[in-house]
Amino acid sequence: MISKRPSSSRGKVDLGWLQSQHSFSFGSYFDPNHMGYHQLRVINEDRVKAGSGFEPHRHRDMEIISYMIEGELEHRDSMGNQDVIRVGEVQRMTAGTGVVHSEYNPSNTSANHFLQIWLYPDQKDLAPDYEQKLFGDPPWGDWRKVVSPTGDQGSLRINQQTSIYDAKVEQGKRLVFQNKLGQAYWLQLISGELRLRNIEMRAGDGAAIMEEDIDFLSVLNSHLLLFELSTETGIN
Repeated sequence: MISKRPSSSRGKVDLGWLQSQHSFSFGSYFDPNHMGYHQLRVINEDRVKAGSGFEPHRHRDMEIISYMIEGELEHRDSMGNQDVIRVGEVQRMTAGTGVVHSEYNPSNTSANHFLQIWLYPDQKDLAPDYEQKLFGDPPWGDWRKVVSPTGDQGSLRINQQTSIYDAKVEQGKRLVFQNKLGQAYWLQLISGELRLRNIEMRAGDGAAIMEEDIDFLSVLNSHLLLFELSTETGIN
């Protein structure tokens, strides 16, 4: 079963300094039919204007992933971390018992573009933690694991039975991912266009996938993320 989440149906926020599209309910956007997918709670596609950003705010009991698409994002938190996340880098933060952090676009000229991803952890009250890694450009025509529960294959480790893969696929090429027993999948198309079986997908579209192998044709050069999720929802 494949259920498409069109980009056009996502929640939209325009604060002037921030333009954001929400795949699931978040902040002022509420849709009882889209509250998340298994452990996956948030996928926000954010664009922050030059010199602007999120003032210090608090999180707890959440695994937070930032995946840069364009530009840079400056991160500061109450654990003492201060880093700039660039294209090709992925950041993981365990909010656990509580973290205060801020995020700014350090550029004076250009907006940035990134995905903000939240997952429920597998247990509450974990010690706050932070990790950031340079992966470089995603491989063409193959899956690369960037997040996992074990940190294998050089991935960032999170406190949940979830793995995240990225890939780029050339126009006219196919890519397959074998669905594992007891897993659910979410595919998020960052750019390009593809055909997932008989379903057309364009930039910003997502799809929940159950009980089917993931087999698609890239209609245009495409960049995507694939979430491999346990069918048991995390704490909430």
